[in-house]
Amino acid sequence: MAKTEVKTSLLDNMIGVGDMVLLEPLSEETFIDNLKKRFDHSEIYTYIGSVLISVNPYRPLPIYSPEKVEEYRNRNFYELSPHIYALSDEVYRSLRDQDKDQCILITGESGAGKTEASKLVMSYIAAVCGKGAEVNQVKEQLLQSNPVLEAFGNAKTVRNDNSSRFGKYMDIEFNFKGDPLGGVISNYLLEKSRVVKQPRGERNFHVFYQLLSGASEELLNKLKLKRDVSRYNYLSLDSAKVNGMDDAANFRTVRNAMQIVGFPDHEAESILEVVATVLKLGNIEFKPDSRVNGLDESKIKDKNELKEICELTGIDQPVLERAFSFRTVEAKQEKVSTTLNVAQAYYARDALAKNLYSRLFSWLVNRINESIKAQTKVRKKVMGVLDIYGFEIFEDNSFEQFIINYCNEKLQQIFIELTLKEEQEEYIQEDIEWTHINYFNNTIICDLIENNTNGILAMLDEECLRPGIVSDETFLEKLNQVCATHQHFESRMSKCSRFLNDTSLPHSCFRIQHYAGKVLYQVEGFVDKNNDLLYRDLSQAMWKASQALIKSLFPEGNPAKINLKRPPTAGSQFKASVATLMKNLQDKNPNYIRCIKPNDKKAAHIFNETLVCHQVRYLGLLENVRVRRAGYAFRQVYEPCLERYKMLCKQTWPHWKGPARSGVEALFSELEIPVEEYSFGKSKIFIRNPRTLFKLEDLRKQRVEDLATLIQKIYRGWKCRTHFLLMRKSQIMIAAWYRRYAQQKWYQKTKSSALVIQSYIRGWKARQILRELKHQKRCEEAVTTIAAYWHGTQARRELSRLKEEARKKHAIAVIWAYWLGSKVRREYRKFFRSYAGKKIYEFIIQRIMQNYFLEMKNKMPSVSPIDKNWPSRPYLFLDSTHKELKRIFHLWRCKKYRDQFTDQQKLIYEEKLEASELFKDKKALYPSSVGQPFQGPYLEINENPKYKKLKDAIEEKIIIAEVVNKINRANGKSTSRIFLLTNNNLLLADQKSGQIKSEVPLVDVTKVSMSSQNDGFFAIHLKEGSEAASKGDFLFSSDHLIEMATKLYRTTLSQTNQKLNIEISDEFLVQFRKDKVCVKFIQGSQNNGSVPMCKRKNNRLLEVAVP
Repeated sequence: MAKTEVKTSLLDNMIGVGDMVLLEPLSEETFIDNLKKRFDHSEIYTYIGSVLISVNPYRPLPIYSPEKVEEYRNRNFYELSPHIYALSDEVYRSLRDQDKDQCILITGESGAGKTEASKLVMSYIAAVCGKGAEVNQVKEQLLQSNPVLEAFGNAKTVRNDNSSRFGKYMDIEFNFKGDPLGGVISNYLLEKSRVVKQPRGERNFHVFYQLLSGASEELLNKLKLKRDVSRYNYLSLDSAKVNGMDDAANFRTVRNAMQIVGFPDHEAESILEVVATVLKLGNIEFKPDSRVNGLDESKIKDKNELKEICELTGIDQPVLERAFSFRTVEAKQEKVSTTLNVAQAYYARDALAKNLYSRLFSWLVNRINESIKAQTKVRKKVMGVLDIYGFEIFEDNSFEQFIINYCNEKLQQIFIELTLKEEQEEYIQEDIEWTHINYFNNTIICDLIENNTNGILAMLDEECLRPGIVSDETFLEKLNQVCATHQHFESRMSKCSRFLNDTSLPHSCFRIQHYAGKVLYQVEGFVDKNNDLLYRDLSQAMWKASQALIKSLFPEGNPAKINLKRPPTAGSQFKASVATLMKNLQDKNPNYIRCIKPNDKKAAHIFNETLVCHQVRYLGLLENVRVRRAGYAFRQVYEPCLERYKMLCKQTWPHWKGPARSGVEALFSELEIPVEEYSFGKSKIFIRNPRTLFKLEDLRKQRVEDLATLIQKIYRGWKCRTHFLLMRKSQIMIAAWYRRYAQQKWYQKTKSSALVIQSYIRGWKARQILRELKHQKRCEEAVTTIAAYWHGTQARRELSRLKEEARKKHAIAVIWAYWLGSKVRREYRKFFRSYAGKKIYEFIIQRIMQNYFLEMKNKMPSVSPIDKNWPSRPYLFLDSTHKELKRIFHLWRCKKYRDQFTDQQKLIYEEKLEASELFKDKKALYPSSVGQPFQGPYLEINENPKYKKLKDAIEEKIIIAEVVNKINRANGKSTSRIFLLTNNNLLLADQKSGQIKSEVPLVDVTKVSMSSQNDGFFAIHLKEGSEAASKGDFLFSSDHLIEMATKLYRTTLSQTNQKLNIEISDEFLVQFRKDKVCVKFIQGSQNNGSVPMCKRKNNRLLEVAVP
């Protein structure tokens, strides 16, 4: 049975108000109180209509499980409690089903949780879209692009341990089924000044610390880095470690993510080389020096760091050293080279580090885009996710904060415009009268900043480009002249200064009244940061790098493509990027996530009302609520509205069979709600005042309680009735079972009694029959006994008669025997004395021989051929017989032993016998080979796939397959070769490749030479003039010399019918090509160890030192 799906509404079990549009009364205090109440109950999400407010909890919450994903999947936006999954699902379904391009704008200040919110959106989209190997690969690449960009673009700040120091906009492309095809990432304004300097309590970008903590020692040595953070000037020491952040584990995560996204290993190594180069640039220091002409110049203190940088990048050291000391200015066809003082040299070094890292980051984004871009050219649906820095108000606000706040002004502008547009379109679509809404239009502030003629950015560019002395003070003076009368611009020297109450406003500052409040900007550094100037000498030096990645980052350094035109300023580039972003957002249906930071301590369960109030103001959330409530505060589709409130009307309860709108009309008519409080659209009902909705909720709550009481009453009655029927049924069943049991017991007792009676009767009858049978048997036995006695008497009488006759016959035979004996004895007495001695001698000898053989039978030794025991002879005259018996017995047991051998064993013993005849008492190595069986093919060529090619090349049976050392003819050094002996040939093959190097027919082998000592060297002499002898004889060294020589001897004998000459001598001649070389064996020293050493003394002598 399917599980019943329980649906809960946004209004059920509400903690505070889930949708701020329903907040009553609406004020800043009630708004903050509602957020705090929900935050204290771990409800971090709240709606403002379709806008989602997210409060950072600074702790993990159990609301992002796969079960939660399924709970919010394919649900109406207001059907469940507020959640980021609800917004994500609404966006995804609108994209998939309504074919509308979507974008999600995530804003908020640093530490508010924007990055985590964008991750949650992407993880939800990845969970609910289609499956499949290709789709999963695209999803994995999109998700794994985050760790890479976070490592290179995020850093620890005083407000956030993982603060995004760049703006990111990702377009995710889907097909018509809603499956992701790829994506495109755009980045905005990386905070590259952080590379060279960080505020107190903050860190540089994560990747520097991850590299030093997580890289292996081998990689660090390759990058010429040390693990100690304190060795690098660009890395702050007070915040090198961040609680809860494992840099080493994060480094492994980043390397794994790079592989998934599609970075090859050589690209990843190139990226790390650039990161190492940036780190080492910070360690270059300069010292002042004076030239002859009086000009100040700078020199590098320690050139070791410069040398290592050049080794990493592949730049010539003099080229890079000159680029840090000189600046070349080109105007038309003139070149002017000037020296750099120490301050200018440090500026050039920092500018190079910032540009190198910034360009690397842009290259990373483009490289990721190549990997994750859609491969197909079909029409695509697009979902954009914008994760960009929020409004920033610090104690010291500079050019970066000015640019960031300008971007937020543009986002606020498009937010108000698109929100009003969305409201107006919904009213028109539902045929509801639209009323004009008054709101603050921040176009005047945007115009103050971006106006092409008198905007602040235009004047900053003009100041940077004009000739003459340019400084931050001259830029401020121009602002005071042009913007003096603007109502949102203030400075101490402006014409509006007389209206200022804040007399502490510094002279080097100006203030802008943003939509989020007033921000004081320090003008110092505006001109330099807008110029973003990198000396051309450094660009050209970088272009000369042999490291391909660094060279590609500085295309303007190519001398063949020198462009004297000034590059665009940072402000103009960012203004163009923002304009492109705004145009992109206006083409899509917007969705908003407003992130709020509850405290500055990054701690859980702390809600700082003052800080939250400040964020609510500059995010314009109250104004957003007022826009939503300007017409109707609440709207809902007719079907869910009727489903929720139908129990309040008798006509609609429990089921309404007509159209949903008619049911809602009947419901509101019966409840007597004033007509001006609601209005009916085409598909929705619009409720003007939240009080009306809360009144409906109160009525519903009371009605639900009444219905619950009724259900409980009916349930209790049903339960008691069911219990009674069950008890009654049980009682009847128990009684039936008892009666059955009682009858069974009575039956068993009666049956047992009957069996006892039957057994007694059967026993009495059996005893009666037994007595009758016993009497009959005794009578039969008496007759048998009498007959037996009678027959016995008759037999004994007959026996006596026969015995008497036998005695008479025996007496006659005895008398006849005695008479014959007497007759023989009389004849024998005549000859006894002449033959008595001979007969006695023969009899004694016969008895001695008989005893000798009987004793030998008991004293025989074992049948082992090697047993030399033999019993001693008892008499001297048996000596020849004793030896002959010993010989016959030995031959017999040898035959018995040989009969046990297989043909293979007989062959082995024949070879062993042959080896004994050849080498016994001649070769010192022979005794150690006796106990070793001859195996022949030591290399299992048939089973080893490595030698498949060699096996295929040999068709004959392999007799020996062994690795030997072939002695080089030139220097006496050895080379490993495979020695193969077949029935007709001797082959040498390469041990690694298995390729046959030499093949010698056995008929061409004339002699084998070896020493008499304990070594494995032997020479194979070949027939002069044969093809195999073109390179001369062979000299080998082997651990199985005795076996190889024996098998070669036997094989040659069987094939040629000629005995192979085996020469054993400590000096013999070997033919090497056209020369004859004497191989001489000498006694080696103990220092050489136990291995024979072979050394070529001269052209005619080769010495082998045998230990």
